[in-house]
Amino acid sequence: MRSWNLFHGNTLPPGRRAYLREMVELVTADRPDVVCLQEVPAWALGRLGGWAGMTEVPALARRPSVGAAGLGRALTAPHHGLIRSAFAGQGNSILVGPAVRLHASSALTLTDRAGGLEARVAQRVELGLPDGRDAAVVNVHCSHGDPGEGQLALALRFGEDAARNGALLVLAGDFNTTPERSATLRGAALGGAIPERIDQVLVRGAPATARVWADEERAYGGRLLSDHAPVEAEIETG
Repeated sequence: MRSWNLFHGNTLPPGRRAYLREMVELVTADRPDVVCLQEVPAWALGRLGGWAGMTEVPALARRPSVGAAGLGRALTAPHHGLIRSAFAGQGNSILVGPAVRLHASSALTLTDRAGGLEARVAQRVELGLPDGRDAAVVNVHCSHGDPGEGQLALALRFGEDAARNGALLVLAGDFNTTPERSATLRGAALGGAIPERIDQVLVRGAPATARVWADEERAYGGRLLSDHAPVEAEIETG
């Protein structure tokens, strides 16, 4: 299972064009079972599954600020590295592979733009695993500081509500806090934490070994895809 903040398809250092489809194809090339993605521009939600050959569950966090998603894409296109999500809106997406059965999906609004906070959403899929167990997977992109800590707690509870009767619980995404700093994560009994990282795939109910992709694994044309590295976890479910 993997998680990646796609940075709207931008690169490090920023460039004039986006590489969103290349990112999705890269992170799904070896057919992982589940991929959680954040900072997906609104125009791309619903398209990622076709690019990856996987079932997509999208969740919109912020609508485009000007007109429809396609217009936001057009306004952003002249220089993705500078304009980014100013017009295009954004959301999260979960991609599910063919070895896993998708039972249900839902989304929870964590905050709208009231009070100047960035709009945030947590999304949850309930899955049937090849070994016969069920799993609840939550994908979230949190704010910084105290608001983000509250969002993370809500996202965890959202997952726990579905992870009953021995079901596996996975909390993944860009938390904008680390396991060391977060009281929510310290008390959550989730395994697989990568020290001092804000991007995580955390697991309760099965052993998990996580790692961060090396720079060379996301290098493309002399740049790095996204300003975040993908993280992945091998979860022992059998």
